[in-house]
Amino acid sequence: MSEPQGSDSTTRRLPVMEKRPEDELDRSASAEAHDPARTAGEEDGAQGRFWSMRRVPAGIVAVLLLIGAGVFLYDVTAVRAHRPALHWRRSLARQLAERPLDDTWVLVGAVIAAALGLWLIVLAVTPGLRGVLPMRRTHHDVRAGLHRDAAAMALRDRAMEVSGVQSARVRTGRRTVDVHAVSHFRELDDVRADLDATLADGIGGLGLSRPPALSVHVRRPGRKG
Repeated sequence: MSEPQGSDSTTRRLPVMEKRPEDELDRSASAEAHDPARTAGEEDGAQGRFWSMRRVPAGIVAVLLLIGAGVFLYDVTAVRAHRPALHWRRSLARQLAERPLDDTWVLVGAVIAAALGLWLIVLAVTPGLRGVLPMRRTHHDVRAGLHRDAAAMALRDRAMEVSGVQSARVRTGRRTVDVHAVSHFRELDDVRADLDATLADGIGGLGLSRPPALSVHVRRPGRKG
């Protein structure tokens, strides 16, 4: 048989690229930087709360400012065009010039304006989203949060696994977890001790940035009728 033209029947040994020690160091550093087993608590510390976007207050303030600016711009333009100013602005200016500072309506208006300003300041300096508990970071670019209701449901399921617990009610806060359980058999101290151990493990398994304290209350069921 004739050998196809253009083919090379000889075997050539390909060059082998050896790894340099520097490459091994770079790969090890990169793998360590992206190791998901590391927790951010070792480097970043506790995570702060999530900040609310305040869409409703921001929208209300923006609409009010837009309406006010539009009305005053129209009034100033009308005056510049040698037309009379709006009646309500002339009446307001006259009332402000004639009424004393200790007038009832002036004080009421000042109190309302101060309350609105204080409300806006509080919204600006507080994070909000009290219903979301921040979780520990395992990656620098990812933040996660757990709703209080979901945390309470998970802890309630753990509490119902304890022997002797008939019903349980869990309230999850930012600093404490209040558990009220009803036990229909076993000693209350034994049930409380098991609940403390089980729920403490459950709180640790939630992965929260700042695990809340645990408060457990156990009682007997009330008498029927």
